[in-house]
Amino acid sequence: MNPKKIILCPNPNRDLGMTATRAADQILRDMGFQTVVCSPFREPKESSFAGYELRPLPQEIRDADLLVTFGGDGTILHLAKLAALNHTPVLGINMGGLGFIAELEAGELSALKKLRGWEFKTEKRMMLDVAVYRDGKQIYNNLGLNDAVIREGPISHVIHLKIFSDGRHLADIAGDGVIVSTPTGSTAYSLSAGGPVVEPVAQTMVVCPICTHNMRFSSYVLSPEHTLTVSLERNGRKPVYLFVDESRAFSIHADDKVVVRRSKYVTELVRLTEKSFCEIFAQKMLPGGLNNEK
Repeated sequence: MNPKKIILCPNPNRDLGMTATRAADQILRDMGFQTVVCSPFREPKESSFAGYELRPLPQEIRDADLLVTFGGDGTILHLAKLAALNHTPVLGINMGGLGFIAELEAGELSALKKLRGWEFKTEKRMMLDVAVYRDGKQIYNNLGLNDAVIREGPISHVIHLKIFSDGRHLADIAGDGVIVSTPTGSTAYSLSAGGPVVEPVAQTMVVCPICTHNMRFSSYVLSPEHTLTVSLERNGRKPVYLFVDESRAFSIHADDKVVVRRSKYVTELVRLTEKSFCEIFAQKMLPGGLNNEK
């Protein structure tokens, strides 16, 4: 029986000198796992990976049993689409800031020993399919774990959006834009914009305006069965952009339709600890939590 194949995917800007990666690599190899190291970036600087021979991630993930990331939540978001498309579970090791999605902190690498019997829990996190239609043709599509954001360009200005749910009018927004988030994304940009905190394993879509001029409209929490369509209204030549999980901006034209729905793909996150979401949120966000420790 072939050993399980585990990909180690470090962000060299976070795991300086590959310190955590080397430690994790040793633990996993000592348990008999096959490990390979891949960069999360398309054009990595080999010198940043402290002598590791890098393998191409798109090829290696095809037969991988687990993807372990070393970085912040941004590293997981960057890799979530590829992992979901290949049905590969992800174990995040937080080397960054808040780390809501990552399972372990850099000082908890000994917990990797719980992988020995390959009996662990996973959480399936809802994802979004995001598409843009122009003149009836799809010109853009993406898959996101956190959110789809439509907002103004580099020069601040009010943009006007119409939102429909299953073809029926839901809301008009005049402001900086709108965020459609998953439960996982509810603690990201959506929370900063005043949206609700949603338990990440829930199945909902959150529609949250960004700096809206309509003070009566805060946000909606909707069933994932809905299909949302966002169109631009009265924006003239003002630049408006779409971002999916902080991806490269996609420019939206006046008559484009942005369609957002729950994806059939999910991000599967490995759980090795008994930490609850409420505990993590309290530790990292509420007064007296980890963010306030000296």
